[in-house]
Amino acid sequence: MNNNLLKGKKTAIIGAGPVGLTMARLLQQNGTEITVYERDKNSDARIWGGTLDLHKVSGQKALKKAGLLEKYYEMSIPMGINIANEKGEILISKEVTPENKLDNPEINRNDLRKILLESLKDDTVIWDRKLINLEENNGKWLLQFENNYNETADFVIVANGGMSKVRKYITDTEVEDTGTFILQGDVPQPEINCPEFYQLCDGKRLMSSHGGNLLIANPYNNDALTYGIIFKIPENWNNGNGLNFKNTEEVIDFLSHKLSDWNIVYQKLFQATTFFIGLPTRKISLNKPWKTNRPLPITLIGDAAHLMPPFAGQGVNIGLVDALYLSENLMNGQFQTIEEAICAYEEEMFVYAKQAQTESAENEQEMRNPDFSFLKFMNH
Repeated sequence: MNNNLLKGKKTAIIGAGPVGLTMARLLQQNGTEITVYERDKNSDARIWGGTLDLHKVSGQKALKKAGLLEKYYEMSIPMGINIANEKGEILISKEVTPENKLDNPEINRNDLRKILLESLKDDTVIWDRKLINLEENNGKWLLQFENNYNETADFVIVANGGMSKVRKYITDTEVEDTGTFILQGDVPQPEINCPEFYQLCDGKRLMSSHGGNLLIANPYNNDALTYGIIFKIPENWNNGNGLNFKNTEEVIDFLSHKLSDWNIVYQKLFQATTFFIGLPTRKISLNKPWKTNRPLPITLIGDAAHLMPPFAGQGVNIGLVDALYLSENLMNGQFQTIEEAICAYEEEMFVYAKQAQTESAENEQEMRNPDFSFLKFMNH
């Protein structure tokens, strides 16, 4: 007996991030007709951002169900942690052990995308499709993309991130800034371009905090060292747009001035940076119930549902739990209709995602305190 509620239906997933692709894999394993629409030009488009670490109790469970956990272990790097002070001195070093090496190894975002894409049937993902509108049309969803591309679907799963423009059928909740800014830099060939900082990392993620400024670095992110500087948005910035990120020298000057009392090893790191990007941290609150009078089956998963700042490492993990629970509800034979399966998923998701958002918000407040210390934080 096939319990697949999507049998004979056309399902569209918007967004080929980790959550959308995992959702596609979980449904495709059960014979569902899936198309994923992604705005990136092609599968080789570089995804900016730090590495991801999937947790045993959440993200790894979804990958296991998708039959991809071993691939994740192969492609990821178990990493220890060095906590340093602003003087460039290591305060504590946490090593990888045989016991903890699979707890949450780090993986480059493009590598994770590759694992997921290779698990899908050819042509599952249609690239270069930016969704601009969604409407009901003759009992189907009409998906309208840039450049006059139109498609139809019976069921739409929105997984295209926190700034999704097609939430209106599900919720009117607006994205809100949380008051923190993350400035991310990339240093190619760090062993050559910033050797002192690279050696300070010593093959581990490095964390440092001083005077309300936090630095988190990873020396192994697709042949580059990537780092994030986290700080409270200055009053004089207009909506977080205080810097021109295309002007690398301007950003280096800003960091050198802002962290002028940090050791030369950090200053050299900034000067070796070839690419910057920055964004205010944002969230989508789950305090208001979602709409129940949707014209056709549709739901949100991942950041599109519950965007949260990254201060608890929960974002992608909670999104993968969404994919796991929603796919199980659609396939396990416990529900009569797609709508019932969606409703049960959303009820459950509101509970665990709210919890993750609360944890993230509490950590964010703590980290913005000028006296914040990674040493104390890791030990509590």
